[in-house]
Amino acid sequence: MTQVVLAGGGTAGHTSPLIATAQRLQEVQPDIDVTAVGTAKGLESRVIPAAGLPLVLIPPVPLPRSLSPRLLTVPFRLGKAVVEARRVLRRAGADVVVGFGGYVALPVYLAAATLRIPVVVHEQNAVPGLANKVAARFARAVVTSFPHTPLPNARALGLPVRRGISELDRDAARPAARAALGLDGHRPTLLVSGGSQGARRLNVATRDALPRLLAAGVQVLHVLGPRNLTADTVPVSDAETGARYLPVAYVDRMEDAYAAADFMVGRAGAGTVAETAVVGLPALFVPLPHGNGEQARNAEPSVSAGASLLVVDEELTADRLLAEVLPLMSDHETLAAMSAAGRGLVPGDAAGALAHVVLGAAEVQ
Repeated sequence: MTQVVLAGGGTAGHTSPLIATAQRLQEVQPDIDVTAVGTAKGLESRVIPAAGLPLVLIPPVPLPRSLSPRLLTVPFRLGKAVVEARRVLRRAGADVVVGFGGYVALPVYLAAATLRIPVVVHEQNAVPGLANKVAARFARAVVTSFPHTPLPNARALGLPVRRGISELDRDAARPAARAALGLDGHRPTLLVSGGSQGARRLNVATRDALPRLLAAGVQVLHVLGPRNLTADTVPVSDAETGARYLPVAYVDRMEDAYAAADFMVGRAGAGTVAETAVVGLPALFVPLPHGNGEQARNAEPSVSAGASLLVVDEELTADRLLAEVLPLMSDHETLAAMSAAGRGLVPGDAAGALAHVVLGAAEVQ
């Protein structure tokens, strides 16, 4: 029986492709044994067990974004996490490690290297993170979501997504999805989501634009992020049009949100860019202005293909959101063209392709 350990966590950008790959591995080889490794601080502590996958926790090793005394503690904390990761790999009898980046991935990569266990790296962003840059130097295989990601010997296979998304027929699923979410089945629907943590800029712009969106008859499903859903954030309806605003902390089945929506406003994380393209959901991307610029790079192929629009973070006001979104909500021809442009943009079965890479690495160790 093949033993696979998958490492990745922190945000949905890491956990979603991990879950999709683990599930596809189980489909390809039903007797396979998979173990996920994460930290208690990340989203993985909830979503991975919810997906029915075993999760083992090790200490997180976040790297300070600036020079500070905490930087001096990194070697000690990293060494401790590597020791814990070695115990996990030995206990699991790992034949191969597949990592998706994030704080948890680096100690698992290093532990695998010391135990001579083959490593497969998947980088979801167009600009790679530190953990995957390190691991790519000794990995058996390096796989990316986007072409031209600067990692040695990388192959672009796309971003693994769950079958619920890769096989989604939005038109067929829309009535049931809107009913499940408590939305009107026939109104133009805007989805706003800043990812698993939410996004303040998107939330503020949406809040300020909300009266005019509802007055135009557009209903809004707003995924704020768990920390941003307060007692004051409640559903409201426009007295004249009846259009409804539905705020939620998080959506476990994003395929329902994608099916319900006619258009989306969101960040440009790799998962959002890939999933909206796969399902053919037109979008306005507002890349996160921090980090190493990976979100703007993630969105470039989609924007160039005409599947999405882009507004830089500092320019997203209520007026700009309304100017970009409202004309499209009733322009069915343009929305259909954007949808078609997205569907042909990214591979739909990256999870299957990556699963075969992982199994191949396990066989030749």
